This record gives sequence, C-alpha cells and structure tokens, in this order.
Amino acid sequence: MQKLTKQILEQISPTETDRTKVEAITRLIEQKVALACKEEGVPAVVRVEGSVAKDTWLREDPDIDIFMRLPTELPRKDLGAIGLRIARKAAAGYEQIERFAEHPYLQIIVEGYRVDIVPCYNSREGEWQSATDRTPYHTDYIKKHLTAGLRGEVRLLKKFMQATGVYGAEIKVGGFSGYLCELLIMKHGAFSETIEAFAHYKRRITIDIRDYYAERQNELRLLFPEPLVIVDPVDKGRNVASAVQHDKLYGLVAAARAFQQAPSEAYFNPPKTKQYSTKKMKTQLETRGSSIVFLAVGQVPAVPDVLWGQLYRTKRSLSKLIELSDFRLLKDAVWSNEKNLSIFIFELEQQVLPNVKKHLGPPLEREPECASFLSKYVGNQKVISGPFVEDGRWVAMLPRKTTNVVDLLQEKLAGGGKNAGVADLIAGSIRKSLKVLVNGEISGVCAKNGDFAVFLTEYLVGKPFWLRA
Repeated sequence: MQKLTKQILEQISPTETDRTKVEAITRLIEQKVALACKEEGVPAVVRVEGSVAKDTWLREDPDIDIFMRLPTELPRKDLGAIGLRIARKAAAGYEQIERFAEHPYLQIIVEGYRVDIVPCYNSREGEWQSATDRTPYHTDYIKKHLTAGLRGEVRLLKKFMQATGVYGAEIKVGGFSGYLCELLIMKHGAFSETIEAFAHYKRRITIDIRDYYAERQNELRLLFPEPLVIVDPVDKGRNVASAVQHDKLYGLVAAARAFQQAPSEAYFNPPKTKQYSTKKMKTQLETRGSSIVFLAVGQVPAVPDVLWGQLYRTKRSLSKLIELSDFRLLKDAVWSNEKNLSIFIFELEQQVLPNVKKHLGPPLEREPECASFLSKYVGNQKVISGPFVEDGRWVAMLPRKTTNVVDLLQEKLAGGGKNAGVADLIAGSIRKSLKVLVNGEISGVCAKNGDFAVFLTEYLVGKPFWLRA
C-alpha cells in the first residue's frame, strides 16, 4: 500500500507550474472581487478560503474559493442578492453559474478552473449569522493544526473518495466535504489509518478533536444522533458530517474494506464505464425480469443545488406513492443534465397488479371497530369476497383502484403532482412536459443522450467498479 499511495500522491499533488497558475488565477479574481466591493460601496474583507488556502487541493481539481466577508449590519435577506451582484460584476467576461447553499453564490470558469465567489458575514467566532460564516475559521484552524506532512494524506483521502463516488458536500452528492477529510486525517494521522477506521466501522463513529464532550458522552449522543459524528472544532454545536447521506457513509465503509483486501490504483483512477449500445440497452431492459418506469421531464428553472433538492424530494414522494399503492419498489434513482432533461427511475417487481387485494379489518376483540367495518362492507356491491373471519380478525377481498403503475402515475401527475408530494418547480415542469416510458421504451432517449446512457448502464450493472471482474 505504501508503494501505491506514493505513486498516487505523485500523480495528484500539484506541481510548481500548477501552483503558479492557480495562484495567479486566485489573486486575479481576489483583486477583482475586492475592487467590485469597493465600487459597490460595500466594505468587505476578501480572502482565499478552502483547499487552495490550506494547500490540500488536488492537482486536477483545485477548488478555488474566494470569500467576501460582508458587514454584519447587512440584513440577512439581502446577503445573497448583494453578494451575487458584486460577484457578477467581478466576474464580467467569465462563464458564470449561479449556485445555492444556504444562500446564492457564484461559480465561474477561469482558464478551465472552477472558482466559487461566496458571500458571508464578517462574524465573530460563535456569532454566526449564516452557515458560510464559519468557513474562514475552518481555514484558520486547519492551517494552524494540519501539519505539512499530513497534506498529502488529505489529498489521498479526497482522491479515494472521489473515485468511489462519496466525495462532495453538494446536494447532488450528499457526501464528504474537503473540510471533513482534513479533520479525519488530523484525527487518524494518515490515509491508511483513516481507511482502517472506516473498514472496521460498526454502528457509529464519533470524533471530537477538541474534547468538547469529553465528560458528556450521553449529551453528545442526544445532540448528534447520526451514525457519523465529527464535532466542528470551531463550533461545538455542529456535526460536520450531518449532511453525509447514509449510502455515502456505507459506500465508503464497503470500499475501504475492499481496498484493504486488495489495494490497487483503480481506487484512485477508476475505469470509465462503457455504455451499452442502444440494442444491448433495450435487450437488457426487456429481459431483466422487472418493470422499470421512467419519468422524463424537461427544463426546470432552478440553479443546480435547488434543482437536486427538488428532484430528490420528488423521488421520495413518488416512491412512497408507488409503495402505498401496493406496488413493490425494488430500486429508484434520478438523473439530470441540469439543463433541459431530468429522468426519474422506478424499478418494480411488476408493472400490473392483480385486480383483487386483501383488506384487513379489525381484530374481533375490538367490537366498535368491527361493527363499523361490517356496516361498511356487508352489502357493498364492490366487495369481491367477504367479509369473513381469518386469524381472529375481519377480512374482505376488494378490487384495486389502480392495477397499472403507469396509470397511477399519469393520474396523480396529471396536474403536476403537487398533491402527490411533487416539489413545486418539478410540478411546473411536469405540467409542461412529461413522458412516461417503460423498459425498452427509454432506449431512444439513451441513443440521443450519452451521459444518461452511461448512468443507466451503471444503474443496470448495479455493482461498484471495485467488485467488477
């Protein structure tokens, strides 16, 4: 493993040329932001934050963050708007992408590098007015406590997490942030030791670097019930890992165990997925044995982070609707190109259910409920069989309201689906354009969209790259 990680570290560590270029871009944008603040008459402290400031960035992904710390007197409702106005002025001439965390910020592309321009308040420690106010304190803490020898270990952990699909705190990913990686390395002292810790994960990992809760373990458990708890060194009331989705945590655990058993370069440079041909895709879908329903919608007017929040919320609601309607859901997913196409995937045991279902009534010892049940179903012309007693309770065989999941979805989504829990912006898109496709009917979409074809190929294969032959 030592030989492998040394080799990988040489690949992912920035060269002097990389450093010179990134530093030049960083200083240029930093100066432009400072000038824009001055021209807008907004006093601000402009500073480089994040992995570039802490020297934990990856060669191919420097992740440049420029923060403008605005006066605390600025109304909270105006922070995002004023910050965006300044950022857009500073970034004139560059490709701009509006992003959203707790409030809007701007991402720009400069010579192929992503640069985030983020507003926050110039708050005192512990007097946070927005979530991003902590970031400068995070930078200072890491620069003070992370030794130079550990920066390479952070890079290794980030690269491993990227390759295994668990890195990134944005809503789309719901994974590990760069700051979280830095704290894990500070705690364990090395990449290999961090992998060891996750490989032997049981039910809960708790890390409290500053021992805020050394004598209050019960309080810690009540305050932070999540399976992974990393107490923020600059804010004892915050779990840095609270946004890590369970599947990302357990995905890291599984990958760490596999890596320990057979370390290889693939865990840092995974092979690219070769998408199925249109013909093979259709064959796979038609012979899989399940029923896969695809809901394709058009453009959603939202920045990427808001879009993904709405997509995930909608997916959860529709999955619940499907299950409550007696269909057995095997798996679900959602994909988007973040521009003009989003596709929900619901895989079911079967598309069409039998017309009859068993409806359980109350146990016989509950007399009032039994009387109510009998009054409702005795003589009811819709009842197929019963009521009758089975295992000490009343039972009736009833016809299903909907037997085909496609009919169910088309009915519930006819007006956008807000009554079915569809998020507002997605509902608007559904009203304008909705296609419901089953199994091989999606192959035409795959033929026109290579990124989705890759996503669907990976979905159908199912297993991570490190389990494939």
